[in-house]
Amino acid sequence: MTEVFSYTACRQLSQMIFAIIFFHSSEYMLAVGIHGKSNVTLKSLLISKNYLLAMMLCFLEYFVGIVLCPGLKEYWWVSQTGLAMVVVGETVRKLAIVTAGRSFTHLIKIYHEDHHKLITYGVYRFIRHPGYSGFLVWAVGTQIMLCNPISTIGFAVVVWQFFAERIPYEEYFLRQFFGREYEQYTNRVPSGVPFVK
Repeated sequence: MTEVFSYTACRQLSQMIFAIIFFHSSEYMLAVGIHGKSNVTLKSLLISKNYLLAMMLCFLEYFVGIVLCPGLKEYWWVSQTGLAMVVVGETVRKLAIVTAGRSFTHLIKIYHEDHHKLITYGVYRFIRHPGYSGFLVWAVGTQIMLCNPISTIGFAVVVWQFFAERIPYEEYFLRQFFGREYEQYTNRVPSGVPFVK
């Protein structure tokens, strides 16, 4: 049981807890700062039942792994690669939110609002959906950081599937709002989520 309190376990778990707290609190604070407190709900924390279940399963895998195969958690270069992915994913997502400003929302807009503009500069110059690609990198990075092979694959598949369904739905409305301008944008700039056009 001493493996649970080893230096590696304490480092990995503290990095994971910090990554989760920072991600959700900064997401909420940015939403309040951009949209105003009266326009933001707790949904801006982006915590759902499925998300909580996924996190519980990843911690379960971590603790089972540390007891049954403690050596698996000692690949520091794997863990540090995951940490780098967490930082990059977080940075890309927050750049997306700040760059888009009021045009960035957590819920897909199905009606065009006056302040809703097509953002094609900053990080959006390189990726159409940097918020999604940032979250995908962040989520998979958290599991690589914990050296959780099953959750790494699980998170990658589930998050990718979510965005593979969400992007076409969202882009249907963006084409309605911005017409030919958006069509030209999609022809020039990749979605930022692998295998999603």
